[in-house]
Amino acid sequence: MGVTIPVVAWSTPWTPFGARLQFLGAWPALEAGVNNTTYHAGLYNPLVSGQLAWDLGMGWGFSYLLGAYIDYHGPTAWSSTSINQRFALSYTGYDWNLTANVIWGIQLDQVTDRPQVSLCPVSAAFPFNGCNPDFVNVDLTVGKKFGKWQVAWVGYYSTDVSTPVPGYAKQSQFAMGGLLGYDFGPLVLQGWLTSDVYERNYGGHDIRGWMRIVLPLASVFGPPPAPAPMVRKY
Repeated sequence: MGVTIPVVAWSTPWTPFGARLQFLGAWPALEAGVNNTTYHAGLYNPLVSGQLAWDLGMGWGFSYLLGAYIDYHGPTAWSSTSINQRFALSYTGYDWNLTANVIWGIQLDQVTDRPQVSLCPVSAAFPFNGCNPDFVNVDLTVGKKFGKWQVAWVGYYSTDVSTPVPGYAKQSQFAMGGLLGYDFGPLVLQGWLTSDVYERNYGGHDIRGWMRIVLPLASVFGPPPAPAPMVRKY
């Protein structure tokens, strides 16, 4: 399985309710296959979202994101538009990174006329339909920076919270592992590896490897120009 997730984020100068307003967009691409059986590749559902991020002081921060993954006809996408809410609490003082991020997804179409990612249980009533359960994901990070290096323990939990049709087997899992990152200056490179320690109805334990590149636009286009000085004429 392979996943590529390009994300564009714009942190605006506006601060409604005392929070920084940010906009994020993404259109991931996936490939998935089983040896000597099936292989699928294509685009995932595109994401559009807005986020409010509060600086609580003393190294603490909280953010709330509201967005949607838009329905997309492809073999690796959900056959539904889903509302996506994210609640994140972080502590980043003294080079620490302690973060809990909770994602709550609400599918607008629990059952659809095409399976895409999620096939309904085979039955006379739902022979070729898609089942799209609501879900909750939890990401956990406990890490610390040592100069330009970053090391962390990471954990991930996911579970279905709705049953689209009778006989649907809810899926859940918990995985954990480690992260290693390095700050090159113009960009930050991170890689992490996780393995399932618990799974239900996924058909087996997974081992996943990820890599992330953080490239601030200021390092490409340069810092924004300084505002022109105000000159008063009397």
